Amino acid sequence: MYDGIVQELIDEFGRLPGIGPKSAQRIAFHILQTPTFDVARLAELLTEIRVRVRFCEICGNVAEQERCAICRDPRRNPALICVVEDAKDVAAIERTREFRGLYHVLGGAISPIAGIGPDDLRIAQLMTRLADGTVQEVILATNPNLEGEATASYLSRLLTTMQITVSRLASGLPVGGDLEYADEVTLGRAFEGRRVL
Repeated sequence: MYDGIVQELIDEFGRLPGIGPKSAQRIAFHILQTPTFDVARLAELLTEIRVRVRFCEICGNVAEQERCAICRDPRRNPALICVVEDAKDVAAIERTREFRGLYHVLGGAISPIAGIGPDDLRIAQLMTRLADGTVQEVILATNPNLEGEATASYLSRLLTTMQITVSRLASGLPVGGDLEYADEVTLGRAFEGRRVL
């Protein structure tokens, strides 16, 4: 649609997840039309992130050292491990300020359609972490979709042989939602997870 390098820039932004053609175009033109936009700093960060950022050797979260800040924090409860699919899920849970344990990032979810099985995830590393007996509870915080449910079910069956409490994050109706707009699965989960007041 545009000549040369402008279209190449739009195409590159369009390859990012969640960025469609219109968003890619808006980002590209924002960079072009904003004289104060620090293109050199953006390029430097993109290059630097490949060199400096790695995955924590313990939990798999993003880190700039061998261990992430959460695994290095002595105030965290080592008896609790929250299992999540991706590092961005760690950030989402941390924003709640409700969880004070440690994490384990699987690096995805079981998805036969995408060719992702249990061996493609960091499940073996989780089992190694649980072997020393320190962990008393594993909280399965995978996404409430087909792949996340399959992963949680697989892990739950795997962990039943160990003397560890296995729990799953509650799911159901969102605060501020209307019953008439809830799908059957969400409404069913809300009934299953109901609590006495």
